[in-house]
Amino acid sequence: MARTVAVLGGGISGLSACYHLARAARAPRVVLLERGGRVGGWIRSTRARDGAVFEHGPRGLRPAGPRGASALRLVSELGLDADVLAVPGDHTASRHRFLFVRGALHPLPASLGGLVRTVPPFSRPLLWSLLRDLVVPRGRGPDESVHAFASRRFSAELADVAIDSLCRGVFAGDCRALSLRSCFPALFEAEQRHRSVLLGMALGAGKGPALDSALIRRARAERWSQWSLRGGMETLPEALLDFMRSRDVELHCHAAPKRLQLTADQRWQIILEDGSIVADHVISAIPAGALADLLPDEAEPLAQALRGIQAVSVGVVNLQYDDATLPVTGFGHLVPSFENSSLLGIVYDSVAFPEQNGAKGNSIRLTVMLGGAWFTQSFGDPETVLPATLLHQAQEAVRTQLGVLTTPSHSIVMVHKACLPQYTLGHCQRIETITQYLQQEGLPLSLVGASYEGVSVIDCLYSAKMAVARLLGQAC
Repeated sequence: MARTVAVLGGGISGLSACYHLARAARAPRVVLLERGGRVGGWIRSTRARDGAVFEHGPRGLRPAGPRGASALRLVSELGLDADVLAVPGDHTASRHRFLFVRGALHPLPASLGGLVRTVPPFSRPLLWSLLRDLVVPRGRGPDESVHAFASRRFSAELADVAIDSLCRGVFAGDCRALSLRSCFPALFEAEQRHRSVLLGMALGAGKGPALDSALIRRARAERWSQWSLRGGMETLPEALLDFMRSRDVELHCHAAPKRLQLTADQRWQIILEDGSIVADHVISAIPAGALADLLPDEAEPLAQALRGIQAVSVGVVNLQYDDATLPVTGFGHLVPSFENSSLLGIVYDSVAFPEQNGAKGNSIRLTVMLGGAWFTQSFGDPETVLPATLLHQAQEAVRTQLGVLTTPSHSIVMVHKACLPQYTLGHCQRIETITQYLQQEGLPLSLVGASYEGVSVIDCLYSAKMAVARLLGQAC
């Protein structure tokens, strides 16, 4: 009788785990337990009647590196090549990104000329900060905050303006609390191995992904900065779900586990509201804190480490304006915390992916990101905040920062509660503690998803793929 693998959580990590389990040569019985009524997790797209697409979660994936290549390979395996919308390297959304500082939009330098001269909002040429990196000694500690690292290696101004904004855009987090080693491991390794970050990154460049496909080759040739899917990013979990159904993966929605218990023969009994399931192995794709609440009392050391991984909430406001124009074109702009802590940034969706504008070709689509690590202090409890409050804040930001004065023709407000894990100082130690505990205790448990080693979609896809390869003893 085939062994049973239960996957907890129907987000992109759980779906990816089910996909790789189901397509194995000797596939186990796969059971997916999702507490809600839909799969896809934070990936969610609204398709309007006129063809416009609004993304409420991730809106584009990066193709770079082995993880980016693995995601593109998955797209091809699912037969989605024709649905890919690419943003090539010469596209304005690849070349132009902005910061909103001191009441004005400022382009980030996109060429050498922008590095050798003083470009607002910076008070001196960025080249001086980069040259400083070549002479600063390497850090001696096991880790430091992203802000401290950038201040030490480059300049306090670069840390306060650019790095602060970057961490708000990627992690919705505070760079003064986030761990460099966990959030930007490539920078940490570059400094440790080569002393200079710039030198280390340059020497590390050119290591292409081992995977190959027509889509991967196209992405490299056209220097894609990101890509999406014509019907929105939710097309990806929908395709994974279709594949799972074709392979008889058992999907149980509205099935929230209440408790995990180890049986005498080292299997898991998963207690549900209306019964239980016994599994030989569990792959947890739910947030770390949620898993901690399910573990048996004897696994308290593991639960304690998992509870140390916190997450922040983000308000997402999608806006569409008819007969309007933007003052600049590009990917979007970020806002440093000293400028407006409640507003993380605005993405210019209609610039990167005009194919998703729908019938109203002259409209602009924007996504305003709010809150993050500053959500509670800005808006209060994410469980009770009024959508009208977030909508007003978003419209005001578009009015004052982009000069769009008309009323949006379409708006959608969502609050993603505890959606982005925060890799704060000590995260590496927590992951090491978790890994050692699982090994020492021999628990039939694998952990995948954004809580551990990467918050992006490509990180989540890759972590699930690798976990399944380890479980089944396959080559990665």
